[in-house]
Amino acid sequence: MRLSKLFLPTLKENPTEAQIPSHRLMLRAGMIRQSSAGIYTWLPLGCTVLKKIETIVREEMNQTGAQEVLMPTIQPAEIWKESGRYNDYGKEMLRISDRHKRELLYGPTHEEVITDVFRNTIKSYKDLPYNLYQIHWKFRDEVRPRFGVMRGREFFMKDCYSFDIDKSSAKHSYNKMFMAYLRCYARLGLKPIPMQADTGAIGGDLSHEFIVLADTGESEVYCDVDWLKMDPLSLDINYENNLEQYVEEWTKLYAATDNKHSSTNCPLPDSRLHKGRGIEVGHIFYFGTKYSESMGAKVTNVNGLDIPVEMGSYGIGVSRLVGAIIEANHDDAGIIWPDSVTPYKIGIINIKYGDSKCDQMCEKIYKELKNKNIEVLYDDRPERAGVKFANMDLIGLPWQITVGPRNTKDGLVELCRRGNNEQKITLSIDSVLSRTY
Repeated sequence: MRLSKLFLPTLKENPTEAQIPSHRLMLRAGMIRQSSAGIYTWLPLGCTVLKKIETIVREEMNQTGAQEVLMPTIQPAEIWKESGRYNDYGKEMLRISDRHKRELLYGPTHEEVITDVFRNTIKSYKDLPYNLYQIHWKFRDEVRPRFGVMRGREFFMKDCYSFDIDKSSAKHSYNKMFMAYLRCYARLGLKPIPMQADTGAIGGDLSHEFIVLADTGESEVYCDVDWLKMDPLSLDINYENNLEQYVEEWTKLYAATDNKHSSTNCPLPDSRLHKGRGIEVGHIFYFGTKYSESMGAKVTNVNGLDIPVEMGSYGIGVSRLVGAIIEANHDDAGIIWPDSVTPYKIGIINIKYGDSKCDQMCEKIYKELKNKNIEVLYDDRPERAGVKFANMDLIGLPWQITVGPRNTKDGLVELCRRGNNEQKITLSIDSVLSRTY
């Protein structure tokens, strides 16, 4: 993509309404624009990152055997009344009615909808298990929407629902999601820490929330230093096998947020205790028959008896993850994207646009990288060099190639890896083009 053609409305100054780094940088980098309180339009740069995160989440869900569906955003109130949650959910639920005075709501979650689909479709234990997921927009009328996409009213979410014949099978489905979540976050360049959590309005008696470490996170996190050494991507996981040993390995180490940590009762000495900050980016629940009993989602078991199915739900805030990744990866100059989600892998900076040698070399690099299917953004604007460098640092592409008149006469360019310890190296154009990025 040529920057002169990209819809990228960047801002020079920090917006006054933005209180945290991710909100400031997403607005400044031209990723989003606010439509109303807690609701945003995603612009091309932001949309690209969002879709890349979505793809990684989808790949990991599919690996577990989960199947993708797409449920409606508008839901009938009667199924929420069946489950008993309609009056319990509170003011965060946006309640509406159609022209026929039928009570409807804009879905904050989809347990009721998927349970209704299941009960009208599946009747025998022989058809189980099922694990169904979607990646879809949701709405919760937050009292105080703030922090940009970190706590908005409309958000993009992956929600998944499992159906099993008994508790043992349901626990296996839960463990699948547990391990898949660890892999998702690691692929996004984040350090995930699962923590025992309250079940809240979802219900049930088993739940974990997933915290990723970020210096600007919303809560303090205390954990065993060994957490920092663990890598879920190093595990060769077969989701058909028993996963309990892996889950136990990832839950035996101490980890707690500030509301549950006690310095007097902490089982670790100070030498083994890592103190940092973290952001919640996912939540998983096993709630047994909470919804299946109230809504009549039953199957016939091996003995011919109708029994309620065991269920779980599993959520990942996809749009929230964009903000979390930025909170964990930025500096004073801008965003520092992990390679897996960067909107473009390489940025080309032509510091003297209009110079024939600079223009020719930039065009050559741009075309050859594109031919190699490398995502590249070429700043071909007639702007000052300082403006171009600032813009490229702001949007945070992992690699920068700088082309200027001083080096072009020798067929050289500068290559820089974006990060806190940036180092520029001078290479021949052939060396730059032959590298693996």
